[in-house]
Amino acid sequence: MLEGQRTGSRTVEPAEVVLSVPADSIYLSVVRTAAAGLGARLDFTLDDIEDLRIAVDEACALLLKQARGDSTLDVAFTLDLDSLRARVTATCDRPSLPSREGFSWTVLSALTSFLDMHVDGSELAIVLGRARGGGDDE
Repeated sequence: MLEGQRTGSRTVEPAEVVLSVPADSIYLSVVRTAAAGLGARLDFTLDDIEDLRIAVDEACALLLKQARGDSTLDVAFTLDLDSLRARVTATCDRPSLPSREGFSWTVLSALTSFLDMHVDGSELAIVLGRARGGGDDE
């Protein structure tokens, strides 16, 4: 494990937090709350936390449009020294990549430092990242 870094009054250790909720929009508040809490753990500003919360919610909403009704929405948050990544996945019958020209993708692009999506078999995934201060985390 990497050595922790002090941010503000806290020491942040790199970590992964995995969350699995039913693929239903009523559970998105749980995912948004987790994203906000983890952003706060990294001493993100209130604006950065809100951007992260909205981005994770938008990614989940995109996946829910294709997710099997009996499946789960899985979110793996990766905390680094000054960035947070979220890999959001859902199992779909016939997954297809959402349009990169649509409003949702435009919102995601504006709110994140890193953004990608891919299909692997029946799994559709959106990976997004946000660095403290909104800068690139690459």
